[in-house]
Amino acid sequence: MASTSSADEAEKGILEHVPSVANTLNGRWNATLSEASTLQASPPMPNDSGSKETGFKLVQRPSPRPKASRWIKFQLWFNTYRKFFVLVVILNVIGLVLAAANVWVYPRNYTSAFILGNLQTALLVRNELFGRFLYLFVNTLFAKWTPLRFRLACTSILQHLGGIHSGCAFVINFVNHSNTHSAILALAVSILSAFPWIRNTHHNVFERYHRFVGCDFVSAWVFVILGDTYDVDTRSWNLNGNHLARQQDFWFTVMIILWPWLTIRSVKVEVEIPSPKVAILRFERGMQQGLLARISRSSVLEYHAFGIISEGVNAKYHYLICENPPTHIWTRQLKVAGLSNTSNLYKRGIRVCTGTGLGAALYLIWIGSEQEKTFGPTIAGLIHNNLKGRVTLWDSKQRGGRPDTMQLIKTVYASWNAEVVFITSNWIGNKEMMEGCKEAGIPAFGTLWDF
Repeated sequence: MASTSSADEAEKGILEHVPSVANTLNGRWNATLSEASTLQASPPMPNDSGSKETGFKLVQRPSPRPKASRWIKFQLWFNTYRKFFVLVVILNVIGLVLAAANVWVYPRNYTSAFILGNLQTALLVRNELFGRFLYLFVNTLFAKWTPLRFRLACTSILQHLGGIHSGCAFVINFVNHSNTHSAILALAVSILSAFPWIRNTHHNVFERYHRFVGCDFVSAWVFVILGDTYDVDTRSWNLNGNHLARQQDFWFTVMIILWPWLTIRSVKVEVEIPSPKVAILRFERGMQQGLLARISRSSVLEYHAFGIISEGVNAKYHYLICENPPTHIWTRQLKVAGLSNTSNLYKRGIRVCTGTGLGAALYLIWIGSEQEKTFGPTIAGLIHNNLKGRVTLWDSKQRGGRPDTMQLIKTVYASWNAEVVFITSNWIGNKEMMEGCKEAGIPAFGTLWDF
């Protein structure tokens, strides 16, 4: 989504009053909520439309929340992403040690194949088509009926597949390249550009060097083609096209890299600018919940992922929230499955959004500044028409303060009988809410800042 301003970092601060769902939904803030009292959730009560809503009372300014314990912080830091990374590195190290001891000679005799196996595994787990298949498989077979712990594990695995991607790419740089060509060294540049500081502060550099130069072209295509046409034993080239076409790794690379690029189209977008902060892009046809759209001003470079807002697959349109709107845009028709796609696994859940981090929701808690004014009638209409009885909007500017987000989450989680919480926020907000949910024993998945 668009960058979140400091004024929108509403996840930190004090809950002074929370409007009821019905009042919030209709954009009418209850002016009688002006005196401080203790926060408590009333039992869900049916409203006029038959849906349920949660009422809240007011709170006095609470004391500062104590810092999370080191154990909580370690559990959140050593997440499934890093577990996958460590597992992949350990397995590769074991293989290399066995090769050095002449117990397993395959990596010695087929160094290029060993490297290529890691490279293609790294590419596979980031492939849109493979990702959609995994999400479809899990959502189709395991939604709702399986034990909650199993569904949470499935969500965590799908969210953190990047650990396998990073682990495989990391190992390649430490394999002895004396028996192979040096094209794979392009991965060093690719990995360097993916470091968090570069990726977060110079994202276009990351897109150009990691996705374009690293994963999609140089380190994949060049390595595969050179590996299949150059014989390191005889130091000779086999430039026969039929020979290249008979190599299985060549066709595997075509499938996992070329296929998504074949779905690129230039599409017209309709732009609504409700405020100077954001622009709403409207695209033809509806989308299922939890997909991400990769869009770019160029047909080749800098494809950024944005969360899709849609009323469903049968809707006429879907929407993206961004800045600096174009009139035409390049997009991949093959959409990426995101974390929200696993919301189908759960009977009830909560989506907490701050600032402009609005996305698919089960029960929506949206904390921001002047949401209706900022995002305009289109987004307000989508919320009003589709989330009746299951939304709480917190306008930090109108309410003169920020909510005690964890108390709000705990209250809605209990009254809504939720199974999971999805968090979309900036780094600080995500960290605080994830730590609070972990301490409270609430299953939660937040925005991922990996290595």
